[in-house]
Amino acid sequence: MIPRLLTAKIRSALEKRPAVALLGPRQVGKTTLAREIADDRPSVYLDLERPADLARLDDPDLYFSENADKLIVLDEVQRMPGLFQTLRSRIDLNRREGRRTGQFLLLGSASNELLNQSAESLAGRISYLELPPLNLLEVGPDHLNQLWVGGGFPDAYLDEADSFEWRMDFIRTYLERDIPALGSRIPAETLRRFWTMLAHNQSQLFNASQIGGALEVKGQTASRYLDLLVDLLLVRRLQPWASNVGKRLVKSPKTYIRDSGLTHALLGLHDLDDILGHPVVGGSWEGFVIENLIAAAPAGAEAFFYRTSAGAEIDLLLKFDKELWAIEVKRTTAPTLKKGFHVACEDVNPTAKWLVYAGEETYPVRNDVTVIPLAELMNRLSDS
Repeated sequence: MIPRLLTAKIRSALEKRPAVALLGPRQVGKTTLAREIADDRPSVYLDLERPADLARLDDPDLYFSENADKLIVLDEVQRMPGLFQTLRSRIDLNRREGRRTGQFLLLGSASNELLNQSAESLAGRISYLELPPLNLLEVGPDHLNQLWVGGGFPDAYLDEADSFEWRMDFIRTYLERDIPALGSRIPAETLRRFWTMLAHNQSQLFNASQIGGALEVKGQTASRYLDLLVDLLLVRRLQPWASNVGKRLVKSPKTYIRDSGLTHALLGLHDLDDILGHPVVGGSWEGFVIENLIAAAPAGAEAFFYRTSAGAEIDLLLKFDKELWAIEVKRTTAPTLKKGFHVACEDVNPTAKWLVYAGEETYPVRNDVTVIPLAELMNRLSDS
């Protein structure tokens, strides 16, 4: 099993809070990671999609009482919204009895649903962590192209021969089973077309009216489709930097399919040659870099992009602690920066300026910009 960077953060969070919620799309490795953490302490694991495990929670308060000295792992917990009030009562009782941390590890694949259900009931009692697909620090920089082409879902990454078919099955299962199970009535073929449009427009501004027109639905409906895929942690909606710099700023978000392997599968791109010959290559690389950098960023980091109507632009702004890093992304081994990046940096005054490229050396260029490989910048972020 590939060690995950989040493991230490989960263990640390369990030492500080009674409950920890681990969010991530299906098949990203949440259950495997949770079982690894549970193996080093007394624990029980319940999958709330299994009837036998659901039956154990006919009387959840009794079950929690009988296992009060164990870590209780609840998988797909958003499927039992009525459980959160019981969790709160049990946590508060355990507190009165002297146990204050490490009681529940909650796994969920629909972020907003889980956040909304737990926010009020477990306020002050829960920490939230997100497990993304495998990143470059986890697999090693020597496997950069393999990770970019096939994406970071463990089953897709570890079996290159079957990777494309696995990703196609993953997409089909989400569309035909998982999304309808959440109560969505969007036709699977309509949502597939929408998802594919996002792949074609990887790293572009989201134009709800334009996409809605292509789907023959209203712009508001297209925005609702986007909300769903964002909630399922399959798509990132990157918001524009909104600080008042006295400029006319672009207000629409940019969208990225969060796993590059899914982007390529939706577009029918099987290998590196297919990707390099496709117009999406730049957008795919940009999304891949951004997801990896956000995965390596310190806890609580905020991500934005910057663009003005005059053409000043920064692909990624990362804000954390007292830092504001401006990051430009280029899929080339001989990168150059356009004037718009320098103008944008004058507007936002970042504490550091980086150009991530496809080469292997780190070196400075004019205006205090450092050209740097992706893995090296990820290391610097993870050490921050």
